[in-house]
Amino acid sequence: MPDDRQMLEAHEALDERRRHVESIADEFFAGFEAVDRLDRPAVSVFGSARVHEGSFAYNSARATGRLFGGAGWAVVTGGGPGVMEAANRGCREGGGLSVGFNIELPHEQGLNPYCDVSLTFRHFYARKTMFVKAAEGFVVFPGGFGTVDELFESLTLIQTGKVLHFPVVLFDSSYWSPLVDWVRGRALSEGMIGEDDLELLTVTDEPAAAVHCVIERYEGRNNHAEVPHTPEKSDAQ
Repeated sequence: MPDDRQMLEAHEALDERRRHVESIADEFFAGFEAVDRLDRPAVSVFGSARVHEGSFAYNSARATGRLFGGAGWAVVTGGGPGVMEAANRGCREGGGLSVGFNIELPHEQGLNPYCDVSLTFRHFYARKTMFVKAAEGFVVFPGGFGTVDELFESLTLIQTGKVLHFPVVLFDSSYWSPLVDWVRGRALSEGMIGEDDLELLTVTDEPAAAVHCVIERYEGRNNHAEVPHTPEKSDAQ
C-alpha cells in the first residue's frame, strides 16, 4: 500500500504514524537540498502525462522548455512523460538545467530520460512544495486533475501571500478559456474572488510569450530590489 494511503487510513498504530512523519521530514529535507543545487532561476511547468510526441501540447512544451533553457534558466517538472518530458527535453536542448521531481505512482509516472537533476518522492505534499520553492513562475499546459490541482494550489499560495506574486501562465487558450470564463463569470461576479485575483493569470498560445511573461516579471522584480534607496531631502533632515 502506498505511504500516503496507508497514513490516511483511520486505524494506524502510533509507531506507524511516527515512521510516516519521519519519512515525510526526510523527503522535505532531500527536496530542499535538491532545490539548493539549482544555480539559476527556475520555472515550474505543469501538464498532462498523457500527451504524446507530435501533439500540440507536447511540441509547445518542448519549444517553451528550449526557450527557457536558451535563456539560462532551469525548468522544473514532475519528471514524468507527456508535457513533463517535453519541457525537460526542450530545456536540455536549449542548454538549460532540466529538473524532474518525480512521484511513485502505480501507473503513468516513470522518470523521463531528460532530467539533469532528479528526485523521486513518495508523498505528494513534499513534492508539491518543491515545485513552488524552486520557481520564479509557473507555466501550465493542458492537463487533468493533477494539473488543475497544481494550478489552483499555486494561485492560492500567491493570493494568500505565502509566496511572491509570481506569474502564472496558462498555455493553450482553447483549453483554458472555459475555466477562465467560469472564474470571471461566476467566481468573480458572485464575489468569491476579486478583480486583482484575475490578474494572476495570463493566457497564451505562444511559447515565446510564455517565456517572456515569466522572465520579464523576474527581471523586473530583481531590478526593483537592486535599486538602492536614495534619501529624499526630508529623509536626511
